[in-house]
Amino acid sequence: MPINLELTDGVLAGWIHFQRGDELIRGYLAMPQDAVALPAVVTAHENLGVTEHRQGVTRDLAKEGFVSLTVDLFSRIGGVSPRNYKDNDERRSLAFLSAKDEQAIPDLQASVEFLKSLPAVDPDRIGTLGFCLGGGTVMVWGTQTDDLKVIVSLYGIPVLPAEYSPTGAEQSRIPALASLRAPIQFHFGAEDEAIPHDQIDALEAALPTSATHAEFYRHAGAGHAYHDDTHKNYNPKAAEDTWRETMAFLRRYLS
Repeated sequence: MPINLELTDGVLAGWIHFQRGDELIRGYLAMPQDAVALPAVVTAHENLGVTEHRQGVTRDLAKEGFVSLTVDLFSRIGGVSPRNYKDNDERRSLAFLSAKDEQAIPDLQASVEFLKSLPAVDPDRIGTLGFCLGGGTVMVWGTQTDDLKVIVSLYGIPVLPAEYSPTGAEQSRIPALASLRAPIQFHFGAEDEAIPHDQIDALEAALPTSATHAEFYRHAGAGHAYHDDTHKNYNPKAAEDTWRETMAFLRRYLS
């Protein structure tokens, strides 16, 4: 399928589609000009979808020297987060159910196959980065594939509440640590108001059970979604520290 990217913020970027079976999945792709055999990063977005901010971060990864693809996990519902809800709690629940792991992970895996087909990408150097909703999904994905060389999870919920789960029952992702196939790095805000702190504590306490190298950062003074400079919780220091640690981790395993 032809790829038509435009020069944006110093990198080639734009919307693309790739196949998952007989379905077309949308994604936002960015890469350095004249990219050949570069490492790639697949991003799983938060519950708001592929926002303008998320597109900007996709381009930021390209500026760091990666081929960067953010997969639209809401492709089947028009590429936007669910709109018909009575309050924010229901909105988040509908978003998680619309991008449940059972659907999102095969979409993400299909994006890897797409990236491997590009001359710009080294197929042996692919990692993933997830935010919020996507932060938990990439952790689970990391137990199901050997294609990922590194995983970074930003404020991914460790335990899905029943209302976020397609089974209607609470689902803990913490046991996934023992089945991980790639090194992982976690980031949370110390003042996160969206994720119960006992869940974050439990994840940190379980790090020794990880089958791979695992790192954990809890950023002082930061709330949920602190990396998003369009969000009311944006915390410049925590965001800068997180980006620095994330880039170092990605480079360590994708170089």
